Amino acid sequence: MPLVSQKTIDEIQNRADIVSVVSEYVRLEQRGVNYWGLCPFHNEKTPSFSVNPDRKSYYCFGCHEGGGIFNFIMKIENLNYPQALILLAKKLGVHVENENGTPGIKKEDEEAIRGRDELSELYRRVAGSFHHILMNTEEGKTALDYVLGRGLSRETVERFKLGWAPDDKYWLHNFLHDKGYSSEFLTKSALFSRKYPRVSFFQARLMFPINDRYGKTVAFGGRTLTEDGPKYLNSSESVIYHKRETLFALDLALPEIRRSKTTYICEGYMDVIALHEAGVFNSAAPLGTAFTAEQARLLRRWTDKVNLFFDTDAAGEAAVEKAILVCRENALSCSVVKPEYAQAFKDPADILKADGNAALAGAVCRVISDSEYLIQKSKTSFLTREAGPRGVINAINFLAPFFASIESAAERELFSRNAALSFGADPKAVFDDLSSGGARSIIKLRTPVKDDSKTIMMNEELFLLCAAAVHFESKVSFFYEIRKGVSINELGSQNAKELYLAMEECIRLGETTLDSLFSKLEEGPLRDFLAEKCAGKEFTDNAETLVSDGIRGVKIKHLERRARAIDVDIRLAGDDSHKISELLLEKQFLIDEITNLKTLAGSKNES
Repeated sequence: MPLVSQKTIDEIQNRADIVSVVSEYVRLEQRGVNYWGLCPFHNEKTPSFSVNPDRKSYYCFGCHEGGGIFNFIMKIENLNYPQALILLAKKLGVHVENENGTPGIKKEDEEAIRGRDELSELYRRVAGSFHHILMNTEEGKTALDYVLGRGLSRETVERFKLGWAPDDKYWLHNFLHDKGYSSEFLTKSALFSRKYPRVSFFQARLMFPINDRYGKTVAFGGRTLTEDGPKYLNSSESVIYHKRETLFALDLALPEIRRSKTTYICEGYMDVIALHEAGVFNSAAPLGTAFTAEQARLLRRWTDKVNLFFDTDAAGEAAVEKAILVCRENALSCSVVKPEYAQAFKDPADILKADGNAALAGAVCRVISDSEYLIQKSKTSFLTREAGPRGVINAINFLAPFFASIESAAERELFSRNAALSFGADPKAVFDDLSSGGARSIIKLRTPVKDDSKTIMMNEELFLLCAAAVHFESKVSFFYEIRKGVSINELGSQNAKELYLAMEECIRLGETTLDSLFSKLEEGPLRDFLAEKCAGKEFTDNAETLVSDGIRGVKIKHLERRARAIDVDIRLAGDDSHKISELLLEKQFLIDEITNLKTLAGSKNES
């Protein structure tokens, strides 16, 4: 199977700006040479994710993920190397060629990318067909009257491309088959029953197209307008749809989110659409799940603040509590919408239907902070007459996980003081109890990091190889100097040997980029270690001196190891005077060589 040509890879490398590529996923701010942001691969509140534009590399000092531009795309898009290459080539307009000059790349990778595109195109067409049925046919009239009766305008219905799935369970399969789609492809589309491949998953339902942030339809939600079956059905996950990483209406909300730096998160499709109808265009919703850390990290690219507008029932209140912690753990400030007449209505869609746009637009302005909401909630839930003194204990236990998520000492003190004031309790006692409960909770909230038992220890050999690797793309001559002065057999460090071999393979293949080097290293501690060094400044100044001095240092260490080994051989030689004489001559040669190298190093330092 032919490989992608080095010419193609080099062209992608030359055209790609790692800051621009990463900025599509992470909000970056320049500080000195590097750009910094919150890591997209783990929960954090203080930016530890660094991008170095000169070296075209990234590194997180928190979770230790790092590499080049290809590694980043592979990690964040969950792709293999060839698929990441194709994705970048498409973004940059680079034509992909194989080594033999033919277009393309491995068949399975090309098919994987094409399959994603074809599935997305299928969903676009299906969404258009459902929308046409809703807006233009007698069969869709009942559903259209329903949504208009909920207070939505035709303009909003058009904007969200709402649709109607016909009652005929075979209609969609027959329709798509007539359009040329194969039964095999449709079976894998997640639009049909697994047991009965010709039966549509969605029948007689109001359809909500679910788009990715680029506006491509990737899934559907369907609502029944009768009492038959579950109220909502949602698409199963597929190669283009991962519900924990997707937010309904994010593509429509993004312009206003970018402008306002605020996002309203509510529970359901109709709630989001109601908010957009009321002019609250920075609104989105999770998809059949609680608000997730993945969704929080997605929003973090564009916004600093989340306002939660969930249902007022028990399930909605539980979802608010979980979402507050998710926001706190992902460096998003959080407030909760509390309309004056919250108990009269269950959700935003109810407010729109009952009182119209103006009432809903006014309701979203009534927000309280997450801490105020939780203190109020704990008081009303636990400080009842029947609970007695035990109620305060229960209220404090309820607040402890949130208290543990607060990093600022001043904010922790203020939160505990407000809680004590609300409970009528001693402030110091409440602070002490919260701190005790919080200490237990913190263990659960911490982000797992990589096994410290596999930490790479720097030594002289690895230092030398890192100095060459960090500058591999800009000054490959450093490795050429090392090759002339040090053979791989002179290295004692296994990590240094692995890095040496990786650079050797890159040279043999004519690949002299950091991405190529990272691709030759197995995912693990050594690659993470190198990524960290690429992100730092340890090898920035006097790089030539570091390499030349490093070569001498490694040579000296190797010669000294050999001299010590000769001492062992002499002891083992017994009465073999001839062998002992030969070993003594070799040792003297080694001592002279060590002396010469140390003298050279000393004279250079003096100059």
